[in-house]
Amino acid sequence: MVQDKTIEFAALIFELTRRLQKEENEYIISNQIMRSASSIGANIAEAKYAESDSDYIHKYKISLKEASETEFWLRLMSRVQLINVQQENKLISLVHELLKIMTSIVNKVRNKKR
Repeated sequence: MVQDKTIEFAALIFELTRRLQKEENEYIISNQIMRSASSIGANIAEAKYAESDSDYIHKYKISLKEASETEFWLRLMSRVQLINVQQENKLISLVHELLKIMTSIVNKVRNKKR
């Protein structure tokens, strides 16, 4: 479930970056956000074959960091008017949903150890 959501989110960001590169000739921020957004799901995919619970948690914590970075880029893009407020709100809402899911997963694995 979370993996599917990360793929859907990365696809939305990919579409956004494609538009920015084509219509705005903007590559710096669009490349940065594409990297951070796609890294969320990539690290979760790695966690699937983690060597231990600690490794699993570590991969998810990296995904949490990447989601936070993605939120930063979205806010910056809105501030410099590369996206509008509605786009910002929609995408940040999706980031927050991913953050909640990933935090819940990390907490469940941590509590399992106790």
